Amino acid sequence: MANSFKKRFGVATLEDISTLILNSHDLDETLDNIVKLVAKRMGTEVCSIYLLDESEGVLLLRATKGLAKKAVGMVHLKKGEGLTGLVLEKRQVLTIQEPYKDPRNRYFEETREEQYHSFLGIPLFDRKKAIGVLVIQTRSPREFTPEEISTLSTIAFQVSFIVINARLLDSVNQQEKQAGGNSFQRRKEDRRSSSASEIDALLTHKKAFAGTAIYPGVVSGPCYIMDDAYFMTEALEDKPRDVDEELQRMEEALEHVRTQTLFLEKRVAERLSQQDAGIFHTHLMILEDRAFLDKWREEIRACGSAISGIRKVVRSYISAFERMEDPYLRERAADIKDIGRRLLAYLSGDNERSLSPKEPSILLYNEIHPSDLAILDLKNVRGVIAEAGGETSHAAIMAKSLGVPVIFGAKGVMGVAANNDFLILDADSECVHVNPSGKLISQYKRLEENSSREITRLEEWRDRPALSRDGVKATLRANIGPVSDVDIALRNGAEGVGLFRTEFHYMVSPGFPSRDDQFRYYRYVAEKFSDSSVTIRTFDIGGDKILPYFHCPEEKNPFMGWRSLRISLDHRDIFLTQIEAILMASAYGRIKILFPMVSGLQDVRDCKEVMEEARSSLLKQGICVPDSVEIGAMIEIPAVVKLARSLAREVDFFSIGTNDLIQYMLAADRNNTLIRRYYDPLHPAVLQVIREISDVANQEGVGVCLCGEMASDPLKFFSLFGLGVREFSIPAPFIPRIKAFLSGVDEGLAMQVGERILTMESSQDIRDYLQETIAAF
Repeated sequence: MANSFKKRFGVATLEDISTLILNSHDLDETLDNIVKLVAKRMGTEVCSIYLLDESEGVLLLRATKGLAKKAVGMVHLKKGEGLTGLVLEKRQVLTIQEPYKDPRNRYFEETREEQYHSFLGIPLFDRKKAIGVLVIQTRSPREFTPEEISTLSTIAFQVSFIVINARLLDSVNQQEKQAGGNSFQRRKEDRRSSSASEIDALLTHKKAFAGTAIYPGVVSGPCYIMDDAYFMTEALEDKPRDVDEELQRMEEALEHVRTQTLFLEKRVAERLSQQDAGIFHTHLMILEDRAFLDKWREEIRACGSAISGIRKVVRSYISAFERMEDPYLRERAADIKDIGRRLLAYLSGDNERSLSPKEPSILLYNEIHPSDLAILDLKNVRGVIAEAGGETSHAAIMAKSLGVPVIFGAKGVMGVAANNDFLILDADSECVHVNPSGKLISQYKRLEENSSREITRLEEWRDRPALSRDGVKATLRANIGPVSDVDIALRNGAEGVGLFRTEFHYMVSPGFPSRDDQFRYYRYVAEKFSDSSVTIRTFDIGGDKILPYFHCPEEKNPFMGWRSLRISLDHRDIFLTQIEAILMASAYGRIKILFPMVSGLQDVRDCKEVMEEARSSLLKQGICVPDSVEIGAMIEIPAVVKLARSLAREVDFFSIGTNDLIQYMLAADRNNTLIRRYYDPLHPAVLQVIREISDVANQEGVGVCLCGEMASDPLKFFSLFGLGVREFSIPAPFIPRIKAFLSGVDEGLAMQVGERILTMESSQDIRDYLQETIAAF
């Protein structure tokens, strides 16, 4: 039954909603078509959508299938009024049998709701704020299954996206009307600013650029510029033509890009998730927005050019988005930019340019969009570089699944590189070289050839166990974040997940993800690693991981401030939702729960209280959860090291978070290039602390896993293995390399090395000794 239900919904319903957008002329028509679709698919008599009118502070019935049509626009409820108002107020799913008997119910004569015997309400969100409710009702009493509620929550997410985008477009259109004649002056200022930036780039010309590695590896080859600004500049020649012909070209371009968008949406839904694919609803709504299309037609009539017209309209929209105070809304300029770029690509006859190069090349972007990666043909793609973007963007999440070296944030490259320039993309060292010297090319060619041979050699290690030369087992698990990391981990032979960074899911959601949304995500990962354990770390936001919909106060030192578990314990409602989702998913696999940034015993005891509250709540709802789930503490605050023995009596395992532990121990921000030399994983104090934690864990009978980048380097891995650590969690692409390295290591020798380095007083002495020892293998 569940599989049949999922088949009826799933990607098919996502595609149907996209089709409805294309066949609707405004928000009300879209919503009306959606309630009809959902009621039909669910086999229910009623599906209704209520939206919050913020100016009046009331919920208004905006669309319904099943209730009296005259009630649309007439029925309104205050927050907390009636069952629907209660869903909005509590911001939680509500399901009730015989709702007309419930004292909280509010009866409206015009709806004739007394004939319905079950009620299911699901809130709609714009980031953290509830903006409406999706309501399902049936004539016969009906218990909605968790599968049905989960799927309807996904539909509610799509509806929210549609409402948000419709309101946002309306807001932009209103801004444009108010701005009037100021747009020309703004464009002049934008061009002046752009020219100044180009001059600055020339004056500070350089050949090597630092960035952030999204996927490791070293490649070299010709540059192929995939610049979205290419289509937005005046360099694109387009003379005035016959207006009627240009209007026809406009319609052809729209039809092409609409079809392309539907294809992109389906591909992303299959590669990642339906939620990720929902971002293309924004594109479809822009392509159907009357104001947007009318402006384009006006520009064509004025200048006789579809290309010049769309360029002007897109610029005006981008400007309007970028003037918005809300940073989350400002970032939505990328959507209109992506639409404009694809329309211009078609109109210019250069559409193939956005797909892939004809020869093996390294792609260079100013800013990369999800549509770029969704449509990319990987046949001739050796690597990807982007000037803008960070590791938590939608594009970065998708880029990881490409399996080629990727660097984002390499600022300045576009100002120096040209098509066919020779590039070296060194994602291992997070560096890009443009037209390097012959000597550097030779060095990298050897490195690249060795790397290519090494990759071929390492393929045979992916499915082998991690064993030392004398047969001692190590466990190599994967660090994962976005869902695309799952397949990468499986492809590289990971023995489960040692660190599931759940905050990535929060960072790409428009608001705090619901319990059911998280449950689906965690269950998916647990089922993918059905033969291994999955350690889920509760969300670790704050510091450099900011949610656009959650306000964090400005702090002088955010990495030591209000972040991670401290936020969770201060916002127990959010924390409880996540814990419930994890416990629900734990019925589908071997799940462990890891609490980050633990600073003392009370933190763990408080987390246990939340777990008991979550367990009790789920059992009352009739949801089965395992009798016990292993819990762990992340060792990353130095003070906890001295409490490790006491802490071991509160938890089932330790996870040593070397990334933060090292920077806190050495007072060295790992992201600060000025003090990078002080951030040293082989510092004697760091190694001594790791040994101390490992010894306590073994003596107290609790597990210990080392997580972090430190274990992905063979030299450092050798030191850790020698210190007695046997379980690791590392970025998945490095797993085959470490397996191959471990096969040449003798445990007895490693343990001797471990004892020796604990007596050394400098990092350099330790590093030299490790290198000499490894060279003698």
